[in-house]
This record gives sequence, structure tokens and C-alpha cells, in this order.
Amino acid sequence: MAKLIIWNLMTLDGLFEGKEKWDLSFHSDAWGDELSELSSDFGRKAGLLVFGRVTYEGMKAYWTSAEEEGETKVFMNALPKLVASRSLTRSDWNNTTVTADIVGELTRRKAEPGKDIYVFGSAELTEALLAAGLVDELMLAVAPVTIGQGTPFFKAGPEKRSFALLSARPLTNGTVILHYGVKRA
Repeated sequence: MAKLIIWNLMTLDGLFEGKEKWDLSFHSDAWGDELSELSSDFGRKAGLLVFGRVTYEGMKAYWTSAEEEGETKVFMNALPKLVASRSLTRSDWNNTTVTADIVGELTRRKAEPGKDIYVFGSAELTEALLAAGLVDELMLAVAPVTIGQGTPFFKAGPEKRSFALLSARPLTNGTVILHYGVKRA
């Protein structure tokens, strides 16, 4: 049975993007050799990458035209991808499937044997998957910076959610990787 793991970078004030859509400038405060190696590790462990529509559009635009070479570019373009969207019906990005029923599709895929399923970015999708009880783990890279305005990764919800700390790993640049298991109600 595959695990569903959420991965995202965020600021100390809980934001995953700045005031403008796709303002990820704080990523430079977190990025370095250690996160680069972790990214390569995700590529080796992942059996499926999952995105919400907005994140998918940004990832596709970047990774299909990026001049940088390396393991991350290879796995981002080669791995199977699943996009949650009610407006898209197909994709021309290599190995990509689009679904309007992300909860049903991920429920089915998690039940199958295989490698882990990673959700990158996608705050609204993350909220829906947490609400559906499909998330097994959260991995958050907290950059040592506040940006004051932007989009929070976690939305205010009607209920308290609890997580169990699996590991906390400080990086040499001050970023901390927090790895949590989701406690079931």
C-alpha cells in the first residue's frame, strides 16, 4: 500500500507563496545542496506526483522549459503525474493524467502496491486530502524567513488536526525539515 506524502516549502509565518501568485522568492533562503539531495531522493522514492491545477500549470511550465539539468528535472518530467482539476480534461505533459475525482482516484491508487505518492505544493488540494483522511505524512521545509504577506499553506478549518513528529532535521542554512505523521481521529 502506497503512502500519500505532502511536501512543501513555507516561511516561518506559514506562507507558501508571497503576495503575488508564484512568488516563491523565499525558496532561495531554503535552497542548497541539502534540499537538492532531498529533492533527488523524492525522485527515487516516488511512484506518482500529484498536483492541484494551479501548481500543475506552474510546474509544467517550469520543468518542460527549464535550462537546468539534473536528477530533479529528469524525474519531474519522467514520473507519472496526476492532476486534480474540474476545468482541465487532459494534459500534454509527459505521463500526466487529469481527474475531477481526486479523492476517488487517490483512494484507489493508495490501495495498490507501489512506491509513495507525493503531493507537491497545492494548498487547496492538501486541505481536501486532509479532510478526506487520505494524507499519511506531511514534510515541510520551513525557511528561516518571514515575508508578511502571501498565501498560507494551511487554511483555517472547522476542526483541530493532530500530527505526530517523525523527525526534525535542521539544515546548515537554518531551514528545518519537519516530518509529521497524520494522527487518525
